[in-house]
Order: sequence, then structure tokens, then C-alpha cells
Amino acid sequence: MLPSPVPADPGPDEDLAWLDRDPERESWLDRAREHEEPPEPDEYEDYAVLTSDELTEEELAETEDAAADELLAVEAASTGRRGPGQPGSARVFPGESSSPAAAFGPGMAFDVMPGCAQLAVAADAAAGGDRFAGVSEAELVGVMCAWDRVEAHAAARKLAVVAELSRRNPGPEDAEFTADQVACALAESRWRADELLGTAGHLDTHLPGTNAALRDGTVSLGKARIIAAATSLLDAAEAAAAEAEAGVLDRAAALTPGGLRAAIARAVMKAAPDKARKRRETAVKFARVERWAEDSGNAALMGRELPPDEVLACDERICWWAGELKKAGLEGSMDELRARSYLDLILNKDSRPQPAGGPQPAGGRPGTPGAGSAPAGFAARVTLTAPLGTLEDRADRPGELAGLGPVDPWLARDLATAAAQNPKSTWCVTVTDEKGHAVGHGCARPEPRRHRKRAGPGPPGGAGFSFTPVSRDAPPGGYGTWRLRTPGPGPDLIITLESLATDPCDHRHQAKGHDPGARLRHLAQVRHATCTSPVCRRPAAQCDHEHNIPYEAGGRSCLCNTGPKCRHDHRLKQHPKWTVNQLPDGTFQWTTPAGRTYTTEPTRYPI
Repeated sequence: MLPSPVPADPGPDEDLAWLDRDPERESWLDRAREHEEPPEPDEYEDYAVLTSDELTEEELAETEDAAADELLAVEAASTGRRGPGQPGSARVFPGESSSPAAAFGPGMAFDVMPGCAQLAVAADAAAGGDRFAGVSEAELVGVMCAWDRVEAHAAARKLAVVAELSRRNPGPEDAEFTADQVACALAESRWRADELLGTAGHLDTHLPGTNAALRDGTVSLGKARIIAAATSLLDAAEAAAAEAEAGVLDRAAALTPGGLRAAIARAVMKAAPDKARKRRETAVKFARVERWAEDSGNAALMGRELPPDEVLACDERICWWAGELKKAGLEGSMDELRARSYLDLILNKDSRPQPAGGPQPAGGRPGTPGAGSAPAGFAARVTLTAPLGTLEDRADRPGELAGLGPVDPWLARDLATAAAQNPKSTWCVTVTDEKGHAVGHGCARPEPRRHRKRAGPGPPGGAGFSFTPVSRDAPPGGYGTWRLRTPGPGPDLIITLESLATDPCDHRHQAKGHDPGARLRHLAQVRHATCTSPVCRRPAAQCDHEHNIPYEAGGRSCLCNTGPKCRHDHRLKQHPKWTVNQLPDGTFQWTTPAGRTYTTEPTRYPI
């Protein structure tokens, strides 16, 4: 990617901010910082000193307003606002913006101000009759984000009241009915009031960081509830550790609810793995099937607290039969066909269009749901990611199932062991940095027969996983060649770990034409396991492989210029009002029509 040209220095005639860079004034300020007392005013006779007696009331009012704007900007910068934009001055220069929402522009005072009552007053004043006359799109987004922070701040204050109400009724005879008092006051159900009390108390006693972030507007109430629910079984120390794990709280503002749910679940499994396992095992006792009426007049059917491996196997079977229905010519989207497949499999029906001669029994046609002809081995179709230390039983760190989310270490080991029994399973090893970003990768291949006699001793007892070095031979910048031994009868596997570095990129993985080929597509999906949009979590395997700089415009089919984008975000990136840049480290920068920039980092794997 070519570097952007550096704009020339506009000079004092074009840049009014030059007034703030007066060399003599800066020298005076430097001296003032070095000494407790500033130099005498008469040392700088060019600077006139005005007293309040020499100013009119109108001039004094303008001066006070300007000073107030500057103080707001300084306060916002000093508090380290975690919201969109960067701390900046709220002063409006001629030619910039004179709209009623000027202070909500990118980096301006109200754009970086924490949620509070004063911010609500300012945002309300910027509306101008709900039509926001004269407000730019960038300022409009700033006002929207400000209201989001105000909403979170108000929710935090409400929860603080609920927590105090609970504290004032500590006795068992009173605590039992506190939820009823809340439910009556808010016209909520007793279940909802109980949930409100639980969230308020947990934030107050176990999650001080999340509570403060909610009060400032860094995270929304919905995100605070996700963190509170995930840490509900942890003690105060464990909950605080989960908050801090892998920067979960620092990243919460930028993560989607789904991304935050996965991140905090992984953090909980690292902070208290035994409790995570017991929670899963206990919840199995509450397995159930729920049904209810949809608002449309249709109905819904859902299974809850089911074994993850069997859910994935069921999903595979549903997808398989939906594909058969499509091949047979049944009309409908894949969602419709999957729903029809779901019912067919439960009811042992065959919804394929019937051939001439009338309907046949479900078991009378080959390939019917009841015939058992669907492929059963989920291990070859689902991606399980687990730390090597977990598989070798040296650590208890969580794994992850693509399309499902984090799984505790014991389940990860069980699933990996089951997959090892399936000869169709494939194995890859990814090397990560300290943040979990992929920096190296290799796909396993069976060890040649002539080398197997030279293999070293396996794991103690002849079972389990082991990962041992074979040689240092590998492509430049790689991580050597290794032997992976898995449980079961299969041969040892050889893995050569290659670098995924693209800063700078040596284009070792570049494809010759527009089509990336299987290898480049796989490596791009390793680095970004989901769509590279900041708000999309569609698995990369279901996305387009997109060139950031179009191939027709000279863009390379290389890891440094490609990445997965779902069809919607592929089209969005091509919209003339949107700009997407791919940085050398694999980060994607998305710039909206309002001029706001949002980033997507490479996938963070469990480490």
C-alpha cells in the first residue's frame, strides 16, 4: 500500500491554529513551567494586559464562554475518555463549524466526555428541534454516541439505587421480598426484578471496573449484563481477574455483544477453570426443550443446555438434509430449508418434491432422513482450536469451537481426543504472539513411512498428545519443523511452521492470479477467523476472499492485501462513501461517510 502524501505546512496565513504556536509565547510558557513564578509581564511589552474594567459585558461573556470550552476540553483529555475520537479542543475556528453540535465533532470536548447529566443537557441543546439543522454527519454521530454514554450513565445510577435498596434490607425475611418492591415500583415481572437486583449487587461488590465503565458510558448496560452473567459464579478476586484478562474490559467498548460474550467466557475459563467445568456439568441437569408462540402467529421450538458436540453433530445433519432438499428442487432460502430439514428429521418426514406416481413412505426412498445415510463424523467438519498445553494436559486453558464459542479445557481435550479417532480429521498448528494473534502456521501431513522408525518416544503410557521438534529446517522466518503425535492408531504428523508476518511482507504466500487458491485462502482465514468488519462475526469460511486494493488496479493476491469479508461487507467496502485500508500488521481500518474510523485487529486465539 502506497503511503499517503504528507500535506505541506499551511503556514500562518492558512492555519489559524498557528496563533497557538507563536514562538515567543511558547518560550514564555516554557519558562513559566520551569519556575514557580512566571516572568514579569513587562518583559513582554508586546502582550497587552486587559482588566475587566476595560471590557464590555458582552466581551466578558464571550471570554467566559471560551474559557469554559477550553476547560471542558482539558477535563476531557485528562480523564482519558475511552469513547470514540481523541481528546481535543472545543474552540471553534472560523471556517470549521458553527453548528449547535460543533463540540460533538470528532475529538471535540463533548465527543470525548464521559456520560453525565451535563452531557445530556449539551446533547439536548444540540438537537435544535429534533431536525439537527446545520449539524454535519460527523457531529450527528458524535451526538448519537453521547446519548449512548448518557444512557449507560443513567443505567449505572439506577443500578446504584437498586443496590442500595438491597443493602438496606439485609435480613432474610426482608431480602426475600425486595424484588417484589422493585417489581411493583417499575411495573416489571418478579423475574426481571430479581435479575436487576442480582446485576446491581454483582457490579457493586465483584466488578468495580465494569461498574465504573458503565457509569462513564464506556460500556452499555447490555454489555455490563453480559460480563455480570458470565462472572456470576466467581468470587470477587476471580471476577476482577476475569475483567482484567486479555484486556477484556479495555476492549469491551469496541467489541460487539457476541465478541464480548466470547471474550469474557474465555477469560472466566482461564480465571476459574474448575468452576467453569462445574457450571457446564451442573447445567446439563437443566436440559430442556422449550416452545412458545411467535408474535407472527407461528411457533418456535428450541433445545437448551445440550452437549456441545451433539449440537454440532445435529447442526451438520440439518445442513446435510437441507442440501438434499435443495438438490431435489424444493424452493426456499437456506434458512427456510434448514427449518424444513429440522422438522423432517424430528418427524421422520421427507419434504422433497415427490416423483410422478404419488407419495412414498419415508423409509422407501434412498437418502431419506430416517435412513441414516447422512455423514456422522463432525470432527472433520468443525474447527476446534485449543492451546497445545491444554491438549498435552500441562495447563487448563480454554479452547474454542468455531460457530459455538469458548469451551472449557476438559471438553476441549475430550473433543480433540474424539477427533483423533476419526481418520478424516485434519490438524493444524498456529503460533501466536502474547496477545493471541497468529504469527505462524503449519498444516500437518503424515510422516513418511521410511522415517517412522526414527521417531522418538511418545507420551508416557502411549496415549495423549505430544509435540516435539524434528529439525530447525523451515522457510526463512519460520518456526521449524515439528512432530505431532495424537491419540489413536494414526501415524505421527509432521508440521512445518511458516511465518505469517506481513510487516514487511515478502509475498511468499502470493498467488499468481486473482484466485487466491486453497493455501492463501486458508492462511487468510487463520489470521482473521471471522469477517474483517468491526461489527460482523460471520465465520471466514463463509465469507468472500476480498482484495483490499482491487486486483484489476494492481493489488496483489497476497496475505498483505486480502482478507475475508462477508458478502454484505464486501459490497459495503466498494461503496464510494466508505474507505477500507489494510495495514501491514493485518489490522483493517474502516472509515465511514461521517469520517469516523474503526479498526478490526486479527483474531485473538486462546493462549
